[in-house]
Parts: sequence; structure tokens; C-alpha cells
Amino acid sequence: MVAAVALLAGVLLPCWGALWQIKKPNGERCFHHTECLSNCCLMDLDAGGAFCAPKARITMACLPQTKGATNIICPCQAGLNCISKDLMCPRRCHML
Repeated sequence: MVAAVALLAGVLLPCWGALWQIKKPNGERCFHHTECLSNCCLMDLDAGGAFCAPKARITMACLPQTKGATNIICPCQAGLNCISKDLMCPRRCHML
């Protein structure tokens, strides 16, 4: 019985920590986009780190969401798509 409780606690306790993880507001330092309220951890080349940043709004430059830890440019807010209407211009957030 004690072994079963110990096994259950070993499985569930790490999961509970993830459920109660507090997301960081914009401007806080981060290592991965999942740490941020905005889901965008933006590289700061000048400071040599990264910080939580808001997602790109309509007509702002954007990149699709990356699978990596940080972004060079944030992806678009919900409801917008990151597309290029001209091959010579960078991608921007637009409604489709």
C-alpha cells in the first residue's frame, strides 16, 4: 500500500507543478515562449537574453509560431494570419 502511494505521488506531483505554473507578463525575462502570458518569448539581441512580448497586431511584422524556445519576431494575435501579400515585403498580420 505504501509503495502504491509513493508511486502515485511520484507520478502526480511533477504534473501538479505544471498546472500551477505562473505565466510571466510582458517585459519579464524568459527562456521559452510557454513561460509567457502572450506565448511569445522574444530574443533581445542587445541584452543577450529574451523577454515576454505581446503578439503582433494587424499589419505588424510577424513570423509564424516557431517550435523553438524564443522568437525573432512574435507571431500574430488570435484571428490574424502571418502572410506576405507581396513577395518583396516581409510577412505581416492580416485578417483573411
